[in-house]
Amino acid sequence: MSIQPRKQRKMRYNAPIHRRRKMIASHLAEDLMLKYNKRSVPVKKGDTIKIIRGGLKGHIGKVASVDTRKMKITVEGATVAKADKSQVARPIDPSNVIITHLDLSDPWRSKKIGEGKIKRKRKIKEKKEEIKKEKAEKGVEEKKGVKKEEKSEELKEKAEEKAEKEIEPESEIKESKKTESKKEVEEKSEMKDLKKTETKMEEKREKEKKMGEEKMESNEKLEVKK
Repeated sequence: MSIQPRKQRKMRYNAPIHRRRKMIASHLAEDLMLKYNKRSVPVKKGDTIKIIRGGLKGHIGKVASVDTRKMKITVEGATVAKADKSQVARPIDPSNVIITHLDLSDPWRSKKIGEGKIKRKRKIKEKKEEIKKEKAEKGVEEKKGVKKEEKSEELKEKAEEKAEKEIEPESEIKESKKTESKKEVEEKSEMKDLKKTETKMEEKREKEKKMGEEKMESNEKLEVKK
């Protein structure tokens, strides 16, 4: 098929009826698209559609007829007033509508559309299986990782215990040294206190002696005067 628009138009306008019938296709609504795994389906009389473009935008109704020559469809309730005020069905291009409900009364059509549904189910199953396999692989990897972590934790604990054992005697020696130094400081402070008390007592005694001597001298002077 050519890329040139003029050749595409020529092919479209000169196409035979069996090809034109396939060209009269519309997009499915989102829920039907997900259900049947198809984007577009040829429009059939009895399908429910919704107009999404033009003056009748938003109108919902059943397909009344399909014109394969003009490649147009008519919808129930989608009419236009003529000059004599009579209502006539308005031809609508199938590209301007979306199918909201499919008429699956035809067994061949239901089978054809259902194939997409089966394919979608297969894809979903395959995806689920892939996800399960990935989860199983991840679970095995996590278990291996947990075992490695446990081993590493055990090794760390053993190393910490060894370090504590090595550190304990050193800490005991340090503590003994600290206690000895504290005792020496306390003994020195006690000796200083004792020396201070002794000096004070000696000073008091000397003062008392002086006071006694002075009293004796004063008494002797009084006696001489008498």
